[in-house]
Amino acid sequence: MKLIIVTVVEEYHKDILQLFKEAKINNFSESDIEGYKNSPELLVTESWFPMHKGATDSRMFFSFTDDEKIEEAFKLIKAFNKNLVTQNPIRAIVVPIEKYI
Repeated sequence: MKLIIVTVVEEYHKDILQLFKEAKINNFSESDIEGYKNSPELLVTESWFPMHKGATDSRMFFSFTDDEKIEEAFKLIKAFNKNLVTQNPIRAIVVPIEKYI
């Protein structure tokens, strides 16, 4: 068993749900998050009421699942990212689990 963590911009919410379904990752959790990129534009937000909040509405998904399902998810995510026209690819990492109850 391993832990897969996936982050996406809000626009890809339905896409990642479909990718998880295709990879047979049926048990997962998700959370709303704000994504930031380290850019000079963010450093300009020193006023009390900046025009841009500097963050992107995003989602984080995670699932404790089997290697086979993770491999399929990575294959699907790589294919999805190849066809993007934006600079916001789906990001995924895998963390090994040493112990669990």
